[in-house]
Amino acid sequence: MGRVMEKLKIFVVQEPVVAASCLIAGVGLFLPAVVRPILDSFETAKQVPQPALSDVVAGVTGKRRD
Repeated sequence: MGRVMEKLKIFVVQEPVVAASCLIAGVGLFLPAVVRPILDSFETAKQVPQPALSDVVAGVTGKRRD
């Protein structure tokens, strides 16, 4: 394990931009896996009912339903 860490330190010193890019990519892959389920749980708490299709068509075309 110590040998791997040593090689990793050498890599970060030699290629700091590549190492930073890998770190940013790792965070970018990890965050959606954690944050998305949390946001989804909030979304289910406040669901809005869908309007009827005829109401949508009437709104788009400008024709009133009587």
